[in-house]
Amino acid sequence: MAYESVDKLQKILAEQVFGHTQDAKKAAGRALGTLVEIITFYVLKSWGYERAIAIERPLPEYGNPEISHNVEFSLHPVLREDRLALPDKLPLTPVRILDALNQKEFPVAAFRKSGNVLLSKEHVLRNACVIGASPASSLVATLAINRDRTFEIVLVEQYTRPYAMFECKRVGIEEGNKKGPQTIEKAKQGAYVARTVSSLHKVRMASGELHGLIFRSNTAIHTKPYDELLAEIITSDDPTLLKDFILTVGVVSNHGNWFTSDNHNKELKVLAQSYDWLIFLTDEGLTEFIMELLLDPEPLLQPARRAFIESYTETSRKNKFTKVQMDYESDQVLQAYFGNNKQQIARWFNVIGPKSGTIEQLRSQIELLSHKDWQEVYAL
Repeated sequence: MAYESVDKLQKILAEQVFGHTQDAKKAAGRALGTLVEIITFYVLKSWGYERAIAIERPLPEYGNPEISHNVEFSLHPVLREDRLALPDKLPLTPVRILDALNQKEFPVAAFRKSGNVLLSKEHVLRNACVIGASPASSLVATLAINRDRTFEIVLVEQYTRPYAMFECKRVGIEEGNKKGPQTIEKAKQGAYVARTVSSLHKVRMASGELHGLIFRSNTAIHTKPYDELLAEIITSDDPTLLKDFILTVGVVSNHGNWFTSDNHNKELKVLAQSYDWLIFLTDEGLTEFIMELLLDPEPLLQPARRAFIESYTETSRKNKFTKVQMDYESDQVLQAYFGNNKQQIARWFNVIGPKSGTIEQLRSQIELLSHKDWQEVYAL
């Protein structure tokens, strides 16, 4: 079954899944936004960055730490890593994990214990589960595997300051309107965050050319055409360039408001000049995922479809299909789906900015940043 657009799919979801809600179309729209976030999350996992990911962690503005902004996903330097094997007993709480880690002489005393549960009795997994935090870093647990009545857990210490961030933006159309009333406001919000969290500043010249500006120290200003300076920072090992630099990535979806990667409206222009990378999730890509997940499901994704439907029933008390809380079996099949279909999924995206940029170039830049000597950069 084919649909003309995601807006048509939204109406189908409103009828088939959300008909019991007070505003079925709005509920379906919120679910579509969740699916955009889930696609982004599992793409990052398929690229190999699960242990670097933080979800909705507040990022302070550069030079103005009194103001911080939560972002969907950020990638952080991994300072150390360890593995644990715990008996197959639920829930997997911070107390159990930290006690086991303490026996391995991992320095856990500096971390303030959180209340997050890695895996609940109902088999709901918490992604990027922070089990302890200190001023400089966070202790994050991921569930590597569950076999032979044993949970294998990977513990990583992530440095607080990230080297990359991802934000997802989607706006649907209200009935009778040509575009969503909050589209430009959401674009401005995303643009503001992208422009304020990194040490790399964007300056528009009178000619229209975009220049980059960065402080090598508190007073020494280094400036070049923006694309040149961005490339210099990413390939550099100079701590004065890398300190507080964050590669900013926006992921936007269409649905009648954002137009296309070749036809920019005002909102896309605002976002494209603010993020280092702006990635466009096409209607075709999101439609393909919704079809294979929900409407004409792939056999592999049946557990994920079931968790999605159960999360939105009239009697549901807890959503177990979000970027934060995910049904464990759904997580396993989604990882397999995104891992097995990397080339197909790459075609779901177009690059809006930088011009002539590709997804592979973005991956290459993130890979370079992930292997910097961040302990030297921040003298940890």
